[in-house]
Amino acid sequence: MEEKLNLSHEWDKVFPKSDRVEHRKVTFHNRYGITLAADLYAPKGEKGPFAAIAVCGPFGAVKEQCSGLYAQKLAERGFLTVAFDPSFTGESGGLPRYVASPDINTEDFQAAVDFLLVREDVDKDKIGLLGICGWGGMALNAAALDTRVRATVASTMYDMSRVNAKGYFDAEDSEQARHEKRAALNAQRTADYQSGGYARAGGVVDPLPQDAPSFVRDYHDYYKTPRGYHPRSLNSNEGWNVTSTLPFLNMPLLSYLEEIRSAVLLVHGDAAHSCYFSRDAFSRLRGDNKQLLLLPGAVHTDLYDNLQVIPFEEIAAFFNRYLQ
Repeated sequence: MEEKLNLSHEWDKVFPKSDRVEHRKVTFHNRYGITLAADLYAPKGEKGPFAAIAVCGPFGAVKEQCSGLYAQKLAERGFLTVAFDPSFTGESGGLPRYVASPDINTEDFQAAVDFLLVREDVDKDKIGLLGICGWGGMALNAAALDTRVRATVASTMYDMSRVNAKGYFDAEDSEQARHEKRAALNAQRTADYQSGGYARAGGVVDPLPQDAPSFVRDYHDYYKTPRGYHPRSLNSNEGWNVTSTLPFLNMPLLSYLEEIRSAVLLVHGDAAHSCYFSRDAFSRLRGDNKQLLLLPGAVHTDLYDNLQVIPFEEIAAFFNRYLQ
């Protein structure tokens, strides 16, 4: 049933390998028949059953970047984790390449839950999600849908539907602005069909223009330098297909955020341009098992790989509390 993928078996991450965890490549499939590639991390020398966490993000990144770092750090703290490439990206399957979908990418998280639940070394009642950047919103969407999930962390979260439909800081929130976006994207659809290929949107801008906003400079400092560059990363290279934006204009990801009954922790730097996504999401969450952790002075990309900023102890404590 699963596609045979061409997986790299060398350590090609942008972070050093830990000697406290066991690592191997795995694959699993989603409900659409797409085979996903993942890195599985487990505490070294322990047999479980473990509480398990599926990790993904940021939007346009690959598992060799931030999600793998988070997964490895949580495995050092006693969890079995799986960091995966979303459908159509990285080492995962799916054609055409470089497509994003609010539906399929939510399904990718649920497929990771499927994979974890059938493993003998996983405690079936202790499943969590962790999404970074745009996959923070996907993780919340999956948590609203999947009753098997007990706890979810969204780190430096983006709501990709909101930012595409309304622009940054909701500055393009009008029918006319959305109509113009739809017209341009549908024209690109026609052009793509005529050409037989898919135009790419471009990754993080390079070289940086002199007037680039600070958060764009922060993205460049991660994705376009040895700090975070990876040859399979969309953000490090040619980006998504231009038309990937289309479904996000009409399909809000967080429509049922208020109905999440399981535990949620939102983590964000209070100096991040994206912090409003987490603040607004938190205002809609219900129940005493919801938390918002704001990190003073931290910017968006600090939560990608800054080990002095990412609150791994607090994240692990949250999962330990709710994955009991």
